[in-house]
Amino acid sequence: MVFSSISFLFFFLPLLLLIYFFIPKKFRNYVLLIFSLIFYFFGEKWYVILLLLSCLVNYVCGLFIEKVEKKVCLVIGLVINIGILFYFKYVNFFIDNFTSVFGIDSFSLNVILPLGISFFTFQNISYLIDVYRKDVESQKNFFTYCTYIALFPQLVAGPIVRYKDVCDELDNRSESFTLFSEGVTRFIIGLAKKVLVADTLYNMYSSIMTGNMTVLSYWLVAFGFTLQIYYDFSGYTDMAIGLGKMFGFKFRENFDYPLISSSITEFWRRWHMSLSSFFRDYVYIPLGGNRCSFIKNIRNIFIVWLLTGLWHGADWNFIMWGLYFFVFLIFEKYFLKNYLKQGIISHIYTFVVVLISFVIFSITDLNTLWIYLKGLFGIGSSFLSSESIFYLKNNIVILIVAFLGMGPLFKTMVIRLKKGKLNKLVDVLGIVYIFLIFFLSVARIISSTFNPFIYFRF
Repeated sequence: MVFSSISFLFFFLPLLLLIYFFIPKKFRNYVLLIFSLIFYFFGEKWYVILLLLSCLVNYVCGLFIEKVEKKVCLVIGLVINIGILFYFKYVNFFIDNFTSVFGIDSFSLNVILPLGISFFTFQNISYLIDVYRKDVESQKNFFTYCTYIALFPQLVAGPIVRYKDVCDELDNRSESFTLFSEGVTRFIIGLAKKVLVADTLYNMYSSIMTGNMTVLSYWLVAFGFTLQIYYDFSGYTDMAIGLGKMFGFKFRENFDYPLISSSITEFWRRWHMSLSSFFRDYVYIPLGGNRCSFIKNIRNIFIVWLLTGLWHGADWNFIMWGLYFFVFLIFEKYFLKNYLKQGIISHIYTFVVVLISFVIFSITDLNTLWIYLKGLFGIGSSFLSSESIFYLKNNIVILIVAFLGMGPLFKTMVIRLKKGKLNKLVDVLGIVYIFLIFFLSVARIISSTFNPFIYFRF
């Protein structure tokens, strides 16, 4: 089940809201847990047992870490979590490369990647480390801990919600009409970003890729890749944050207009912030961060970006993607920092680097990836064709809308208008706008084929 489906919008969510707000507060976590497990079961069937076993193991480990105060309990918990993640996500990648290197007949295990395993595994890991560091107390109620891990708004594709950020809200949150209405608005905006923008961009570059490719075609595809991933993932995050608000949770932001950044360093402070902060706090800083020698700092950054690439998928293109950013971050840190200002050149540089990065990210076949990378720079392909110009003209509206929506332009305009004499009119038009994009999103869902969120596969 996905947020952008009729079954979720008109059956699952209304039924949950009806029961949730009808029953006494002391039972609401149990209702959330039951519905979250049903939500996961619709997508993964019996892997819900794996989810519950993961919760049980980490719940017990957290109690032992706090009770006996031994590092061995933390290590056991980390080994189990990383071991489960390795088996389901990386074992066949390891086998394929091992057999290839040593000339052994290739084989693979019948392993299906459970939805959201990277996200809930990292939440479990952050919980254990925070308990070990005494940043939080361990959760004594097993069902409450399961609610934290299995909470359906962020279970499948994040953001990575740390226990210390929601531990109080798990037991003492307060729902309100204002928070609920904010949540509904945020959810609908995220739904529109996914259904109306991201899916349209997907259709655009999918059509272009079936024709004769030119330099213009390759750049349109790169633009489509990047903008689709941004609107798809940030749209999911908007929906997750919105759903959280409906139930009294205040999840941290995961995106802050990353595509208008003036450097790659700034880009990664704005893009998928829950993942960036996870690697910063639990890998980079424990390794020594930047308070060490030049060589060790390079090592620390390399490890973080190798892991960042691997986290996204068990293919060489994801490793290349992580190391691609490693190279640019090193150059910016030690060579380019005095040249990257807030000028237009810095923004263009960053945007082009990011566009190329998501070509690497989106194409798993390395031979095809090499063709596309060459095509971006005119190697072996013509610059224009009547076909590529047709695609540009045919998709110019969605390209302009997606480009303008990368930054806070529309949000800033609304804020300024609300400060003037048109305040009440803006409020009315805002309500009309929300109803309109919800109606258009539902109409698009009914008329189109199923197109899941990109980050479901991570």
